[in-house]
Formats: sequence, C-alpha cells, structure tokens
Amino acid sequence: MKFSEQWLREWVSPQLDTQAMADQVTMAGLEIDAVEPVAKAFTGVVVAEVLTRKPHPDADRLSVCAVNDGSSEPMQVVCGAPNVEAGQKVAFARVGGVLPGDFKIKKARLRGVESRGMICAASELGLAEEASPGILVLPVAAPVGEDFRRYMALDDNAIEVDLTPNRGDCLSLKGLAREVGALNRLGVTPPDMTPVPADHDATLPIEVEARALCPRYVGRIIQGVDVEAETPLWLTERLRRSGMRAIDPVVDVTNYVMLELGQPLHAFDRDNLDGGIVVRKAQDGERLKLLDGQEISLRPETLLIADHEKPLAIAGVMGGEDSGVSPATRTIFLESAFFTPLAVAGQARSYGLHTDASHRFERGVDPRLTAQAIERATALLLDICGGQAGPLTEVTSEAHCPDTRQIGLRARRLEKVLGKALDAGDVEDILARLGFDVAATADGWDVTAPSWRFDAAIEEDLIEEVARIHGYNNFPVRRPAARLALRPDNEAGVSQARLRRQMVARGYQEAITYSFVAPELQEALLPEAVAPTLANPISSDLSVMRASLLPGLVRALDHNLKRQQPRVRLFETGLVFNGHLDNLRQVPMLGALACGSRYPESWSESAEPLDFYDVKGDLESLFALGSCPQDWRMDPGEHPALHPGQSARILYRGELVGWLGTLHPEVRRRVGLRVDAVGFEVSLDALSQGQVPAFKPLSRYPEVRRDLAFSVADSVPVQALLDVASAHAGDYLSETRLFDVYAGQGVAEGRKSVALGLTWQHPSRTLNDDEINQLVDSIVEQIQREFDAELRG
Repeated sequence: MKFSEQWLREWVSPQLDTQAMADQVTMAGLEIDAVEPVAKAFTGVVVAEVLTRKPHPDADRLSVCAVNDGSSEPMQVVCGAPNVEAGQKVAFARVGGVLPGDFKIKKARLRGVESRGMICAASELGLAEEASPGILVLPVAAPVGEDFRRYMALDDNAIEVDLTPNRGDCLSLKGLAREVGALNRLGVTPPDMTPVPADHDATLPIEVEARALCPRYVGRIIQGVDVEAETPLWLTERLRRSGMRAIDPVVDVTNYVMLELGQPLHAFDRDNLDGGIVVRKAQDGERLKLLDGQEISLRPETLLIADHEKPLAIAGVMGGEDSGVSPATRTIFLESAFFTPLAVAGQARSYGLHTDASHRFERGVDPRLTAQAIERATALLLDICGGQAGPLTEVTSEAHCPDTRQIGLRARRLEKVLGKALDAGDVEDILARLGFDVAATADGWDVTAPSWRFDAAIEEDLIEEVARIHGYNNFPVRRPAARLALRPDNEAGVSQARLRRQMVARGYQEAITYSFVAPELQEALLPEAVAPTLANPISSDLSVMRASLLPGLVRALDHNLKRQQPRVRLFETGLVFNGHLDNLRQVPMLGALACGSRYPESWSESAEPLDFYDVKGDLESLFALGSCPQDWRMDPGEHPALHPGQSARILYRGELVGWLGTLHPEVRRRVGLRVDAVGFEVSLDALSQGQVPAFKPLSRYPEVRRDLAFSVADSVPVQALLDVASAHAGDYLSETRLFDVYAGQGVAEGRKSVALGLTWQHPSRTLNDDEINQLVDSIVEQIQREFDAELRG
C-alpha cells in the first residue's frame, strides 16, 4: 500500500523525520519498501490568473493570454492548450524557472508573438505520468502569486508499505495511524465523520441469501447527484500520491474512503437495477460483463451482488459494466458490505483479476466498519456532486459475524518470552492504543481483540504485539547459557551420510522424490500394498502415500531415459508408509534402481549391460560398512514387482528387511519402461547397525587353500553350499570364495558346476595336510548328502 506522509500526519504526527518514522514502522513489522517524493524537482512556478485570452494572429491552435502572476504588471504568454480560458487560476512558470527534466523557461517568440513564461500542464510539472490533454486548472480560491509547490504541499513523500497477509487492518490510513500512534504514544485524530441525515425515504429492498459469506450489507440511495462534477484537486492529489488515478467523483470518493478507512465501497446506477439487491451464489450459465470490459462465465461457487433479474457484480472483486455509474447517472445506490475472507479468497485470481477491493477482503476487513464508511462516503459525495441522501438499509446476521475473541495474557509468560519484565501500565497502554480491551487479573490480563484484528487469537499473538510496539531494540542483549559438550558418536553404527557417500562412490546419484505417488503406478509395482490416500492431493497422479521407494525411483528413471540418458543409477533414502491412518507404520528405507551398461562408455571397457549381480555387489558393499557382513544373507524369493528367478529376499539376522531383483517384464510394460532395470530396497535401521571394528593379529604362518568343484542341480543356491562349507570347515577357516559357476558341455542338463575356494590359516602354527584333508572330506561328504552333489575332478 502507498500513502502520502502529509495525509498520515493529519491523523498522527510524531516528532520524527521521514526516514526515522519509516524505520520505526519497519521495525514494528510493517516493512517500508520505498520512500519517494510525490513530485519531481522544479522551481519558479507560482499560482497565477489568466486575465484575458485572445486568438494568436498567425496560428489557429495558439492563444495569446495576459497572466497575472502577482508581479507589478501582467505577463504576455502564448499558450497552446485547448482548455485555457480567462478567469482561470493556473500554474505559471516564470522566466528563469526550471521544470522537471532540466527544462529552463526563457523569453521566446512564437509565430512572431513574444511569450514571457509558460502556463503548465500537470504532466509538465511531473504530476501525471501520461501527457495531459490541457493545462492544470486550480481552484478559484487559489492565491495569486503563491509558490505553487507550497500551495500544493508538494514537499511530501509517498511511502510504500509491504504488509504481510495477516495485517489487512493496516491497508488504510486509519490502521497505519493507529500503529504510529501506538509506537509513539500519541493520540490519533481522525477527520469528522458525522452521520448524514436522510433527506428522503427512498430505499431499496436487500435480500442476503448467502449470509454465512456476507454477514453484513449496508446500502443507501442518493438522489440528484451530478456525476460530471469535477473532483476537487486535493482529493485527486491524495489519490495520485497513493498510486491511484482519478476517474469521476463517485469512483474517486469510494477509492478515497477505501484508502482512508480500509472499507471497499461500490456505487450502482439506481435506474439500471431491477427490483432490489440480492446477495447470492452464481447460477449455472450466468454471464457478467465487468467494468474492465471483459465478459466472463460465472462459476456456481462465486458470490454475486445481483438484482431480481441479473448479476451486477462479483462480490468484493469488481462491478459489472451495465449497472455501473455513467455520465447520465442521477441516482446512485451506494453499497458497503462485509464479505468473509473465504467468500473472496481466490475468486479474483480464478478469473484473472486482482483489485484493491479483493486484496483487502481476502485479508479481512473490519466487520463493524460498513456503516461508518458509507456515512463518510455520503458526506464527501454530497459536498462534491450534490444530491440528497436516503436512510441506511442494513441487513446483518450476527450469528455469522466473526466472534469476539477473549485472550488471556500471563505476566510471567510475557516476561519469560521477552526476557524482560515490563511495567503493567506500559503493557496495558500498548494494547489499549492498538484497540484491545484490557482488564487486569491476578496473574495478568484478560484481553478482548478488536473487530479488525483477525490475526489475534492466542497468547503468543499478544506477546508479539507488546514486543514490537515496545521495540525490539529495547530488549536486553543476552548470550545464551548452554553446555556445548560434544555428543558421543556411536562407532558401532553406520550413519545415513556414510551410506549415501558409499552409494555415490559406487556410481549412483541421489534422487529426492515426492512422498506421494500415482495410485496406478503403485498398484502396478505393489498390488497388495495398503497406504493412505490423500484427501487433498496436489494433483491426481500424486494422490497416495508411497508404500515403497520403488514407484518414485521408477518415475525418476523413466524421466531420465526419456531425456537420452541411457546409463542411469539412482538411489534414495526416505520414509515409506504402510497401513491405514489409524495404524500407520512409517519405515525409513534405502532404495536404488539402475539400468544401462556395466561401465561408463570408454575405449577400454565393453558395453556389456549390468545384471543382477552388479547391483547385488553394490548392496553387499553397504553390508560391509557395518563390519558384520556375516549377519546378512540373501535367499531366493518372489516379489510382485520382480522377475522370478532374478529376485532375492534380503535377511538381516534372519529377519526380512528388503528385496533385490530385476523388474518384472510385465511390470515394465505397465509402467512404460523400455529397458531392463535392477534395484533393491532395504531397511535403513538394519543398514545402520554394526559393530565396533577390532584389531585381529596377523598370522605369520602360511595359508592353506583347497579348491572344490561340485555338480549340483540348477535350483540349489550357491549360498547354501557356502553355508555348509563354513559350518564344517573348522575354526581356522579364514575365507570362503566362489570363483566359478559353469553350465554347458561336460555338465549334465539341469545341473551346474560350482567351484569354491577354501582358505585356512592358524594364528600360531602351520596346518598340516592331514588336518586339512580331514576337514575337506567332511565338507564334501556333507554337501553330497544334502544336495545330491557330485565332486568334479
């Protein structure tokens, strides 16, 4: 909001210069964006009177005028303005004066006629952005010879304040003056707003159907108005300095009162209204031509001002063209209403509009201001346009008006939060100057919020009010007292940061996806998943909470593939949600998904595609971080999203904590992936567990290795062979390694050859062949017995 500093000082004028007052208001939470002069610099301009006007002898569009500027003799001036007339008071730039743009006034001869000075237009003085059609005509009472800047009070500043949405009460001179008065402990002096007595009894019936959205509606008929009257210069100047353009006296007055009091008003041409006023919701198929000329189709949720035949205006946003005031208007119906913020919020933007009225109604207008605003506007209209005012017609639904809020403020709580004990009288004075009713109690105060403070509802709101008016700079500076001891680090655990670094080291990039996914995508990957559905999703394809990280990773993978990224490796950490809201489990997981070649493109590497075992190796590197990889194992398993025979259950200490595998071809078809992808998902809690690394002395004695190759059925897992070998290899087995798996010529159909390398080492002596042979025989015998294996030569 922009306002004139001089206008504000008519309400309240602290002993502060402009910048100090702006800084004070900013520190109180009402940020000042800009302070600018209301007029550009110029000199040598005075109020003058046009004594005579004659046509120029050699130019049809020029006039020769005699101008009295208060000096000893009239000045001859050649003027090209079409509206110059004898008897006018004008702004006259004397010879030697300097206008904006460093334009110096000199004696001149125009078409052979001498001209000493210049009769100025508003744009030439920097008082209008667009070129003026004629000269600036001043009121008849303007004193001849008076310095024009002083007469117009142009040594003023336009101050622009940026308000947060909760402070709609300050979108007016009245609200800003109240704040400045409270900050400086000064009284506020509003202009006279005496109610206007009725001169006739004409009224208009008012029916409010949507009372919950429009709890109060006030209207008045004013007859005999002269819409073509000229708006006073003082009023148009105040509008200009507030960033508004003068249009006609009726519109100018409603805008002026909105700026002054914060209550938007609207005037209808009474002769264009059929029956009475009806405040209702729009009906299907209704259309309205707005004041800006565009015709819109109204939606059923839109609140309207209508008569008994047609819509007239979008409530709180903009009026219609057909019922608006025109030069032919002689009787107006002036409305002032309270619309709840929910009735207007979003309506203007939904139609591509943003008006000063909607800006205020969306933030909240004082519901008790309607009658005062219409009385103020009536008095101004009668002074400017003449006419006779009728009685006020008011429709109010107190049940739907905002309730009076009672808030308790504890003195001890105030002191604790602010860190300073304030005098009880100061607290009461601050709140009272802001409009709160304050009653002292044993432990503090009972406070009643004023009708214009929609944002004051709890004790913390009152504490904030006291703090900002008292002044944040007036509170003591204290250093926090705290023990800053280092927290112990659990060496046995594996942090998420370490897990992330390991995945990055393996060539993966971290993805961050939404916690909600498309229901059809989740159903394709996890048909039996149960997860909450959002009541108000941001879009239809993000309407359910994710039961797994895989849907988000699949979507991210597809996004990259469609942008010519053939080799993709992604991982993500985050919560997954399983169950209904009344029994919801939130589990932290780490998931990964990869596709493309095994290695980045290079002259030294082949373009082989990655497979199940590449991603399995990446996963096992995470297990190793906890220093207890023996606690992990992977068993064959079936998962609805994974390819049969290429999927495994991930077990930690015997408990299922995740899955690993290749995406099922049918799943890939349903989600639109064109390539094979391998991924895993595992519990972060399990990955974060581990043990403290401990030193183990190195043996000085030689290792003994035996290689065993078994022919077993294809269905036998290698892990099962490793488990049996480890269980029967004695205490000094140091390593078990799978170094070959073969199926083909020389191996029976339906079977495979699995080669294991077993290494023993004793810490204090050399193992002999008899000991090793005995252990090898035990391993071979047990594997042959359990898996129908054959030892290959």
